Amino acid sequence: MKIVLLGYMASGKSTIGRLYAKKMGISFIDLDDYIEEKEQKSISEIFETKGEIYFRKQEHFYLKELLALDASFILALGGGTPCYAGNMELLLADTNVKTVYMQTSITAIVERLKNERNKRPLVARLSEEELPEYIAKHLFERSYFYNKATIKLKIDNKNEEEILTELEEYFNPNKQ
Repeated sequence: MKIVLLGYMASGKSTIGRLYAKKMGISFIDLDDYIEEKEQKSISEIFETKGEIYFRKQEHFYLKELLALDASFILALGGGTPCYAGNMELLLADTNVKTVYMQTSITAIVERLKNERNKRPLVARLSEEELPEYIAKHLFERSYFYNKATIKLKIDNKNEEEILTELEEYFNPNKQ
């Protein structure tokens, strides 16, 4: 089985994905890290030198490459991945894939992004004051895709252990 975590940037996909993969004894893959390794450039550099359209095409290509692997793993997508190139439909059509929307509030996302904007190409040039409106607009646009996920997991005001326990209840319902 492939468990795919999706949601807005800074919603905890990579953090929770790593922890849950370790707990389950399977591999964890961060799609952005995978792309950076394959392209030999950071996501920011790809956006700056080749543009978002090139990035989205490569993102789709590498997502398909990973889904074709005959292995179980947990995959953390980039925030925009489900919204482009038919990626969400690709995920939903694969019977071996379970999608989890890491549902996070605008307030929580703003708090997390305040100090790491420079690592996030889509928000790097925004001021702290501009972040809430930008995130609200983006979440509204992307929620159509995010809400198609098999599982919707609200993560606000939960610690990592509580989130991992909920995931375990979804994927190992017989485990006490």
